[in-house]
Amino acid sequence: MKLRTTEPFMPADEYGRPLKSLSLNLLVRDIEKAVAFQRDVFGVTLVYSDPDFAVLEWQGAQWMLHADHTCDKHPLRGLLAGVDGRGAGIELRLHGCDPDKAEAAARRLGYYIVAPAADKPHGLREAFIADPDGYLWVPDAPIKPPS
Repeated sequence: MKLRTTEPFMPADEYGRPLKSLSLNLLVRDIEKAVAFQRDVFGVTLVYSDPDFAVLEWQGAQWMLHADHTCDKHPLRGLLAGVDGRGAGIELRLHGCDPDKAEAAARRLGYYIVAPAADKPHGLREAFIADPDGYLWVPDAPIKPPS
C-alpha cells in the first residue's frame, strides 16, 4: 500500500530501466528515519524521498530505500516479519567517508556503534555502525602509509 499522495520525482520504469551494474535496495520500516540516519551520520545526499521510497547518493553511487508497507508482493515480506536486525552478513561500505566523524555523529544521535573507528591491517580505518533497521554500515578511509 502506497502512502505517497503526490507524483514521484519520475515514473518508476523511467528510473529502473537505466540501472546498470550493481544496485542496492534496502527495505526499511520508516523512510524518514532511514534517510535521517544516512544523511546525519554519513553526510549522504538525498536525491529524492517520499513516505514510500527514497534515493540516496554517496560519491556518485546511488541506492534505494523502499518502506515495508510498499512491499505487499515482495518475496522478502514473509522473511522480514518479526526480524529486528536486517541484512545479517552484509556490510554496506561508504568508502571515503571519515569513520571518526561518522562514529561521533552516530554517538551524538544515539545510534548503536557495533565497533568504534580503528585502523585495520588491510589499510583502512573503519567504524561499524548499525542503523535503525539493523543494517551494518561501515564508513572507511585509507590509512596513510608509513613514510
